[in-house]
Amino acid sequence: MKENGTGAHPIEKKAKEDRFQGHDYYALDELLAEDHLLARDAVRDWVKQEVTPIIEAYAERAECPVHLFKGLAEIGAFGPSLPVEYGGGGMDEMAYGVIMQELERGDSGIRSMASVQGSLVMFPIYKFGSEAQRRKYLPKLGSGDLIGCFGLTEPDHGSNPSGMTTHVKDDGDAYILNGAKMWITNSPLADIAVVWAKDEQGIVRGMIVEKDMPGFSAPEIKGKWSLRASITGELVFEDVRVPKSQVLPNVQGMKGPLSCLSKARYGIAWGAIGAAMDCYDSALRYSLERQQFGRPIGQFQLTQKKLAEMITEITKAQLLTWRLGSLANQDKATPGQISMAKRNNVFMALEIAREARQIHGGMGITNEYPIMRHLMNLETVLTYEGTHDIHLLITGYDVTGLNAFE
Repeated sequence: MKENGTGAHPIEKKAKEDRFQGHDYYALDELLAEDHLLARDAVRDWVKQEVTPIIEAYAERAECPVHLFKGLAEIGAFGPSLPVEYGGGGMDEMAYGVIMQELERGDSGIRSMASVQGSLVMFPIYKFGSEAQRRKYLPKLGSGDLIGCFGLTEPDHGSNPSGMTTHVKDDGDAYILNGAKMWITNSPLADIAVVWAKDEQGIVRGMIVEKDMPGFSAPEIKGKWSLRASITGELVFEDVRVPKSQVLPNVQGMKGPLSCLSKARYGIAWGAIGAAMDCYDSALRYSLERQQFGRPIGQFQLTQKKLAEMITEITKAQLLTWRLGSLANQDKATPGQISMAKRNNVFMALEIAREARQIHGGMGITNEYPIMRHLMNLETVLTYEGTHDIHLLITGYDVTGLNAFE
């Protein structure tokens, strides 16, 4: 086995054909621009060539395919909607969405690698950072020469991020950072972390912490049964001296991290459709090929009911995200609208994965098909970037004006 350019040793590709075909029941492709379709098709081809042949083996081994970071950069998956001069793709939010959709069709963990890098690391540095910070970090993040992670969730503060206890103390030209973050995608590999902490006045501030700063460690979390091809860890800060030049100067308070979450949730709303389409595509093909009682199981009424409901829900989700993308391009997409799409589409994808597993019968639990991997992954996607119930309450607050969190 040859070593690749990153120094990693990828698992040998299995001789497995990716027969996926896109599904567009309402001809929504007609509403997309040519550059959206070109971006989507390029990423789809990359997933077929680079992800599908290896992803089952990596998931089985609970190992992250680190060598794909460079490939993700080459296809423009890091910050697609950020300006080219800052390492992004210079495209719009619709392009960002379709790229995330195709990546999650391959695997939710692969989409996480990209969306964390782009939405949770590059975006806040671009939006809230100084010009010096942008020039220093963004081009290298966009090219995959640097890997980043996002530190908000804590061991005791998940759905209530404003209750964070990670804090900084003024020390002249630096801050002394103490605390811990939990469930951080990419953290054991990351060169930098965008970390949110409270100052001595209780104001939330964002800062860029580099991995070689003394007192900073990022142990890996083991034993996951979900997102097994995505590496997850902690961030631990023990008297880490962070120069004030590393603080993001253009934001204070929870507005900073919450705007990053909105960006990431938008990508998830699109991404979940990709996982759902992969499960549906596999189930449809299996139903036409699998014979029972002398005919394809796709000829039976209950199988057709499942498939008809699957494509209906996928189509509804596609319409939801297309409209959300249109609003995002006009800078009109609200956090509440993004929450609705994230919650609806991930739950939809999870239900489709479960129904697809039934259509595949016993074969649905094997790695010959992607169903169980998607199913396990989506259990996590349902929870991260805001749980299913939290997003429901965000919508509830939006429509009633009454805050269930207080």
